[in-house]
Amino acid sequence: MFPIGDDNSTRQTAPVVVYALIALNVALFFAELNGGDPFIVRWAFVPRRFLADPAGGFVTVFTSMFMHGGWLHLGGNMLYLWIFGDNVEDRFGHLKFLVFYLLCGIAATFAQMAFNPGSNVPNVGASGAIAGVLGGYILLFPGARVRVLMGRSVVPMPAFVVIGLWIILQLVSGIGSIAPTADTGGIAYMAHIGGFAAGFVLTLVLRGNRGEEARR
Repeated sequence: MFPIGDDNSTRQTAPVVVYALIALNVALFFAELNGGDPFIVRWAFVPRRFLADPAGGFVTVFTSMFMHGGWLHLGGNMLYLWIFGDNVEDRFGHLKFLVFYLLCGIAATFAQMAFNPGSNVPNVGASGAIAGVLGGYILLFPGARVRVLMGRSVVPMPAFVVIGLWIILQLVSGIGSIAPTADTGGIAYMAHIGGFAAGFVLTLVLRGNRGEEARR
């Protein structure tokens, strides 16, 4: 079940922040390809290194949000941001959405660190921030129709079903990952869960009646 689009008929503004975020993610990924491992080690978030020197590692809380582990990682994240981010940005407004996105990414990073504070594995990816966008979307547009690719067919489904199944998968996988393992890379499920929870809570705080006002 793979989302490929949603209903943008109620969107009233151009999602300029989403466009800028996608462009920045792509630019940083090419910088990674050019800089190789030294670039990744320098700008990725490493939990143990951050805890040893929070001031020195502070900038990596932000830079790591715009880095990715490969083409599929980048492409999948940008697709989700493209599908779900524009409507959330439209509802919040540009500046508020940018703050929301960054706060979700920060929450996701620290959620993952709390789960494995001694890790030396570089943490990269926009997944946590985008999980926050999903948390906002499911609260703001629960009944919106999302076009989902299932096999060879495209099926419209309610957003709360598509995103609900996604977060259930993250919870199950996150619980399954709680076990003594080698300090190796993989999917940061706790970052996804933390980002989603932050997005849900922040949406309750930040959302307004902008949509209702526009219809008067």
